[in-house]
Amino acid sequence: MARKKVAIMVDEQYQVLELWYPYYRLKEAGIDADFVAAEVNKAYPSKEGYPCVSTVAAKDARADEYDAMIVPGGFAPDFMRRNEDMIRFANDMVDAGKVIAAICHGGWLLCSTNIYKGKKATCFMAIRDDIKNAGAKYLDAECVVDGSLITSRKPDDLPAFCTAILKALAL
Repeated sequence: MARKKVAIMVDEQYQVLELWYPYYRLKEAGIDADFVAAEVNKAYPSKEGYPCVSTVAAKDARADEYDAMIVPGGFAPDFMRRNEDMIRFANDMVDAGKVIAAICHGGWLLCSTNIYKGKKATCFMAIRDDIKNAGAKYLDAECVVDGSLITSRKPDDLPAFCTAILKALAL
């Protein structure tokens, strides 16, 4: 069986736990992960200044090379959705029916796709109107799985979030 591969989206001001916790859970499970960003080989600082060096530029990322996409929160998703290559890649992943996972403010990037239409989802409460306006039925739950969409609210939800991602990738 081919080894699974996940795109973890990154930009400046990402939430440290929401990026690194899933990354290391994937590694423990034997799943490869790339850090996809607007630029390749750039150190993107977290909200606290902790760097994440991107490994793939969004303009070069191809949906057919990945099984899933994870969008961590923090303010990074607001920067992500300002970049056309990041939006294109996110849309390509959604259109290809890949597993799409977003936690906290990660849902902001997904508002630039059509994934929320008719789906149940959760997010950090401050952006719940954004995901509703993008077509989602908002639920206040630690993890909501609706088809290939996996969403969670905050760092406290990371165990359920990562468990759902690993379960979806095992199918």
